[in-house]
Amino acid sequence: MALHKHFTGPNVALVSVFAALIAASTLAPAVSLAGGVPITLQTFAVILAGAVLGPWRGASAVLLYLAAGTAGAPIFAGHVGGLSAWAGPTGGFLAAFIPAAFVTGWIARAARRSGRLNLLWLALACGTGSLIVINLIGWTWFAIRLGYDLPATVVVALPFVPGDVVKVVAAATVAWAVHRAYPGLLPVTRRREAAPADAPTA
Repeated sequence: MALHKHFTGPNVALVSVFAALIAASTLAPAVSLAGGVPITLQTFAVILAGAVLGPWRGASAVLLYLAAGTAGAPIFAGHVGGLSAWAGPTGGFLAAFIPAAFVTGWIARAARRSGRLNLLWLALACGTGSLIVINLIGWTWFAIRLGYDLPATVVVALPFVPGDVVKVVAAATVAWAVHRAYPGLLPVTRRREAAPADAPTA
């Protein structure tokens, strides 16, 4: 199928809206714990994008957000932007957002196609994207940049876990409410000749 057919009005609108939502999630004041890693609503917005839009559109929304922030818009945690945000110890968390949204969306879409899309499966999808993907990539980069060994990294990371769990539950709950209101957001069956309903917009 021609690539331009992925640029549908609804796809572009959804990707743009969720990119703006992720950017808006940084407006709330961040709380920094040990190591200077801020607690923000970014993770909530990122996994919500995947859980609602599916893998490709969710990842595209994150990519659009990251592109705007890297270009200089002050929409990263701490109201900063530009390439310098990637070089610091929290740059790994930014890098983790795209695979996190994709993995979250992939699990949610698979559950939808198998007829098992419910709050439990959405919590599993959001938990995998946040607690596993984001934390694994983010804290690994954090440890490398600051020269922390594994025990020291675990000590710094543990205080963030309760907040991450709360954001996972919140994202799954919101996503479940959205899917109940708009059940056509994720495809029910795989399409052979046409691109999936959540195909990338670019």
